[in-house]
Formats: sequence, C-alpha cells, structure tokens
Amino acid sequence: MGCWFLNKYTLLFASLLYCAANPLMAQSNQTEAARWLAKAELAPPFHAPASRKQWETQRKQVRAQLWQLLGKLPPRPKTPAVETLSREDRGGYVLEKFQFDNGAGSAVPGYLLLPKNLRSKAPAILYCHWHGGEYELGKEELFQAKHTPEAPGPAFAKRGFVVLGVDAYCFGERNGRGPGGPSEKGSGGEMSASKFNLWVGRTLWGMILRDDLIALDYLATRSEVDPRRIGVTGMSMGATRAWWLMALDERLKTGVPICCLTRYRNLIEHELLKAHGIYYFVPNLLNHFDTEAIVALIAPRPVLFLDGDQDATSPADGIHSIEAAVRPVFQLYGAKAAFQSVVYAGQGHTYTPEMWARTLEWMDERLAGVK
Repeated sequence: MGCWFLNKYTLLFASLLYCAANPLMAQSNQTEAARWLAKAELAPPFHAPASRKQWETQRKQVRAQLWQLLGKLPPRPKTPAVETLSREDRGGYVLEKFQFDNGAGSAVPGYLLLPKNLRSKAPAILYCHWHGGEYELGKEELFQAKHTPEAPGPAFAKRGFVVLGVDAYCFGERNGRGPGGPSEKGSGGEMSASKFNLWVGRTLWGMILRDDLIALDYLATRSEVDPRRIGVTGMSMGATRAWWLMALDERLKTGVPICCLTRYRNLIEHELLKAHGIYYFVPNLLNHFDTEAIVALIAPRPVLFLDGDQDATSPADGIHSIEAAVRPVFQLYGAKAAFQSVVYAGQGHTYTPEMWARTLEWMDERLAGVK
C-alpha cells in the first residue's frame, strides 16, 4: 500500500514537473498564430458609436490616424503635370496614353478612355489593376478579358463612362523602375521599393494610394468628366486600393471592390499572411483598428463588395465581422441599403460573370443615372 501511494504521487509530481518544463504542451490546441496574437497588444474591436454626431467626430480621428499610419508621404502636386503621349481612335471610344510626374522621383504612365459623342459631362471610373504576381501587366488589364469576363476598359467606355487606369509601383511600364535599378524586376523590385519607403518613413502602400489619388486629381479636372460622378473599382489588390481610396477621399462617390475584403486579424488567425505581398502591410495598423474602421469611413456613400467564401486572401469569417461592424455606421445616416456585401458560397479568388454583371448594374445605377 505504501509503495503504491509513493509511486502514485511520484508519477503525479513528475508529470507536473514535465508540464512546467514544457509549457507549450499545455497549449497544444493553440496555433502558432494564436500564440503570437495573444501576446500582441492589439486595439479592441471597432464598434459604431450611438449617434451620428459621435461618429462624425470619431470619423475625423480615424481618417487622420490612417493618413499618419501610411507614413510621411510627399504632398501631392497641386496641379498634376500630365503629358499626353498618344491619342488613338478605337471605334467606340478614344484612347489617350499619358504620364505624370508624381513628385516623388517616378513617372506614372496611364490610359484614359473617352466615350465618343458625349453631349454632356460624363460619369467616370478610376480602375485599379490587380497584383497576382503579374508585374508585366499593370494597366494593360483594362484591355484583357483575363481576370474579368470582358475587357473592363472598353466595356465601361461603351456604356458612357470615362475610364482611367495607371500602373502602380513595380507594375507594367514601372516594372524595373524602382530603387534597385532596371535589372531588378518583379517581386525583387517590389521588395526593394518597400524597403526604400520604410527607410524614409513611409509605406509602399501609401505611395501606391498616393499615385492613385494623383490620377483621381487628373480625372476630376478633365473637361469631359462630371467630378460629382466618379466611382472606383478593381479586383484583388485593385479591390483593396478601391476601398482604401474611398475611405481616404470623398470625391469617390461609389465603388465595387471585388475579391479582397480582408479583415487583417482574421487573416493572421487563418495563417494566411502569405496570401498578400509585402506592398500590402502598414506598420502599427492593428494597434489602432482593423479593416472595419477603414471601411466605415466610406459611409454613407454606396459601396458593393463581392467576394467568395473560399478566397484565401479574404477569410469569410473576417468579411462577416466587417459587415456586422460597418452596417450600424451606415444606419446612423439612414443609409442601410448603401452598404452591400455578397459572399458567394464555394467560390474562390475569381471574378465571375455574375459579379461583372452586378458591377456594371451598380455603376449604371449609382453614376450613369445621376445627373
């Protein structure tokens, strides 16, 4: 009996010592991501305040913080210095190729599609191209039915929209035009551009958005464009550019971001940081807020998000968290229907014909039909 008692408690003591020496064994059900998050000092979840007045005050603070997080961005030129390089009749529209000096050491090439026979100022679309590791593509996406069911640039132009798209840093004609020189292209060039910007106190993401806003500055000044009717759209990286731009600039009256409504904490929890490139990350962001606070800045302007529940770039539970947090903000303005989010079951990172049809319908109703 005494021997059994001794052995029983000897084993118990040994077990306790083993667990103390191996604390991770007691956390075996936790993922590595969960352990990292548990020790990070993150901001609490965003919640809509009780009144519109309270939100208007908070809104200014969130937007100011967002600009600060993007880094020490150079001021945008007051008047973009735009050079028209060519002008070509494409049948249903006229295509202008242009470039502007972004004031930060880089020329930004772009395309402008002008519908023919305009009788009055037209609505416009700022089109943001995707990433997908296709560094050679950039703005040429406007003319390809590769990621969209039809070439988006001509399709919008034929419906009466002026369309503008530029090459983001490291893409299209800017591939190989980073601080690493012409021999450094693709992901290597993107990494060097990110490193350079971090060293000078800003983010590559902020500089990408800054170029998009200079493009918007130019688009809004074109005599063919009604500046009260400008929307934005894009897929993947283009989608993220679209909703960040709407959060930052009130001139964008509506938008349709496709396949990239990502809540950042959920991306970490699903161990999917690998789904996005280095360009995408903004230091210190999660110490202040997550995606829902950014998307809330869009209210009360109408926006349509279209995503798939099997898209690794945007975990579905994160999308639903954003929806739940943002809808009450739109309700503060009596604009519940202005926030629309559709998550397609069984669908991945794909721009389907149904999504494209909804995009066209949305832009027609919110921009083309408004005078």
